[in-house]
Amino acid sequence: MPTAPSWLPLFPLKTVLFPGGVLALKVFETRYMDMVRECMQHNTPFGVALIKSGQEVGAPAEPENVGCLAHIINWDMPTLGVMMLRTQGGERFRILEKRVLSDNRLEALVETIAPDKEVPVNSMHVACAKTLKIVIDDIEAKRRVELGDAFDSPFAHPAQFDDATWVANRWCEILPIPLKARQRLLELGDAQSRLSIVHQYLQQHAII
Repeated sequence: MPTAPSWLPLFPLKTVLFPGGVLALKVFETRYMDMVRECMQHNTPFGVALIKSGQEVGAPAEPENVGCLAHIINWDMPTLGVMMLRTQGGERFRILEKRVLSDNRLEALVETIAPDKEVPVNSMHVACAKTLKIVIDDIEAKRRVELGDAFDSPFAHPAQFDDATWVANRWCEILPIPLKARQRLLELGDAQSRLSIVHQYLQQHAII
């Protein structure tokens, strides 16, 4: 069941974060630096939501109604005034109300959405899982060559190729589809529906 509504600092972005996904962020605006410091101080997440209208910088953007919690798992400040974050997606949430703070930060009253149940990959979707492993291995190998000792996987480990939710969410992150379509996939009620749509896409494009 959804948790009781609570206020959450919001980071509207031109990206869609899925539960279990990794999101690297470069933070430089003062308002978001302050937000990140507060989250680290209290060991709390912030919310990432796709921008419906507006921009990432400047005036507060209008976010979509469903987003995902972002937990800070690593950070660095290579130069003064620039913070590099590595975050990981937690639970999805639904925005009930929004407010703009005096420093132009956006907060939202949210209720978290019950996590997808852990469901094994069924026989119909085994090819999705096997192909995903090939794709992830290829992406990681190329980044390892590019970055050398600075390599950091764009995926959380350990991988869970036998979990339908994990497989569906990773495909939703990497498929070359419009952001609006990615958002609609995030909003779907269960992972099996998400994975069925992914399976159909992969078949239509002769990927599996």
